[in-house]
Amino acid sequence: MIGALCSRTSHGNGTSADPPRIQNWTVNVGYRYQPSSRHFVGTVEQKQRELSNNQIQNTYHLFDVSVERRLNQRFAVTASLPILFAYRNQLYAPSGKYHVNSIGDMTVGGRMWVFRPPTENGGNLGIGLNLKLPTGRYNATGAAKDRSGRDIIATADQSIQAGDGRTGFSIDAQGYHPTYFNTMAYFSAAYLFNPADTNGVSTFRTKRGEEVFSVADQYIARAGISHAMPKVRSVTLTFGGRIEGVPVRDLLGKSNGFRRPGYAISADPGFMYSYKSHLFSCNIPWALERNRRRSIADITYGGHGDAAFADYTLVFGYSRRF
Repeated sequence: MIGALCSRTSHGNGTSADPPRIQNWTVNVGYRYQPSSRHFVGTVEQKQRELSNNQIQNTYHLFDVSVERRLNQRFAVTASLPILFAYRNQLYAPSGKYHVNSIGDMTVGGRMWVFRPPTENGGNLGIGLNLKLPTGRYNATGAAKDRSGRDIIATADQSIQAGDGRTGFSIDAQGYHPTYFNTMAYFSAAYLFNPADTNGVSTFRTKRGEEVFSVADQYIARAGISHAMPKVRSVTLTFGGRIEGVPVRDLLGKSNGFRRPGYAISADPGFMYSYKSHLFSCNIPWALERNRRRSIADITYGGHGDAAFADYTLVFGYSRRF
């Protein structure tokens, strides 16, 4: 879900120096690549995992296809469908190599600009509300071995499941405002509410409180500036920061079951190129701080689990207005 939102906000009106134009249809295709293998407990990297060659390797290829129908200058309806190709090399029991190829959880909703565009000051604020539908595979399995070495079919790790099996909703906001020297300030943020507690899928974990998957909230926020390159037509450079993660406790509902709460703060450089009704974008968030926080199970029964984080992420986007 966050991958889909991230792809959409990476090349939306919030980072463009051009005021919004009336278009009937916009088709967006986003792609996110993220390899993660560096383990953290809190903000402390577990370097011994790499030295012992027992780190977990996750690799994500996330595509997002979305369609927007503009009703008028202020209101639009949207639909988005992510498609995930993920791999995990898990060395602890149930050990195995897991592959998950599936559509993700579809979202449908609407978006509005608070002020009727174009505004006198060249800026605006947009607000969106989306319903998340449980269309993605949330109980994918793979061939594995248990602690005694027997062949079994085990649930793939939560980190590579394409969905969570429950209905939720998200609220997002994005804004932009021109500043000095042909530069635009922008921000975007989204929060996914998952009121459900757990989804009943076995984790095959032995720690008390982690027997089934938690259905966790997620969030992302970005802010920065964009600047049109002088003497280079249609190219805009962007630079900012972002934070994305999973909270320890959901804002609505209970937060039991297994989850890996935490966040990553990243520098977020990128660029955009526009040609007629086409818009291409690229962002390369680079992690500055990673923090795997204690979950409800950790707090209740003791311990502090770890999580693998990425050093960087590649985010590409393409938009076509009709």
